[in-house]
Amino acid sequence: MEKLELLQKLNAYLIAEDPKLKTAAGSRPDTVEGQWQLFRALVNVRPPRPVGRGFIALQDELLQQVRTQKGVVELSALTPYEDGIYLWLGDITRLKVDAIVNAANGELLGCFVPGHHCIDNEIHTYAGVQLRLECNAIKQSIRRSAAVGEAYITRAYNLPSSFVLHTVGPCVGGLLTPQHCTALAQCYRSCLQLMLDHKLKTIAFCCISTGVFHFPKDKAAAIALHEVRAFRQVHPEISVLFNVFEAQDFEIYKALLGSGR
Repeated sequence: MEKLELLQKLNAYLIAEDPKLKTAAGSRPDTVEGQWQLFRALVNVRPPRPVGRGFIALQDELLQQVRTQKGVVELSALTPYEDGIYLWLGDITRLKVDAIVNAANGELLGCFVPGHHCIDNEIHTYAGVQLRLECNAIKQSIRRSAAVGEAYITRAYNLPSSFVLHTVGPCVGGLLTPQHCTALAQCYRSCLQLMLDHKLKTIAFCCISTGVFHFPKDKAAAIALHEVRAFRQVHPEISVLFNVFEAQDFEIYKALLGSGR
């Protein structure tokens, strides 16, 4: 099915679920781009409620088309900066590794801001609505918000990776404290432990807590590298990719990689 037709059918389904959203739909042009932006907004605000198999089939067909158009990046196509450690500037939703890491919030349900370009929103958008449903099941099972430093594993659905590891990083509201640093280090340790528990071999870390959580980028990178290097001393079979989305982060990691710092 053509992309525009898929989008029109999906958006009609989502609006029928919640007629109050019809006003927003009327302001979008009936083009692929306009309907994509509407689709993204609608799935971003959609609560984790059951959805029919027909919707899932159409959504998965759409997201697989998008995945093909964006292109998939294999770890084997990249050159390590250190033994078993890689650095790549780009979209984490294109990476084909065993697991990618999502910088989640304590509610674990993704970002509900329509069209927001945080990593939490990006991952949930391109994975599909199934991801929010699985995250909600995790939240219901633990019967609380996720704590800072914890990590949880889900399937990746329409992403090239096999799994998504969701971790809640520390939020730095003022001066950076030793407690912030300890909590961030725990995020990396929790994710790496999940890898072992599930017998995974490759992982892509985002820059946990350095966005809206305001953890200083240089310090965060140093903590991340320290934890990964220490882990690989014991588990050299594990390959780790540091995925960055900004040139500033790329330069920070590039300066640290290979330096032993």
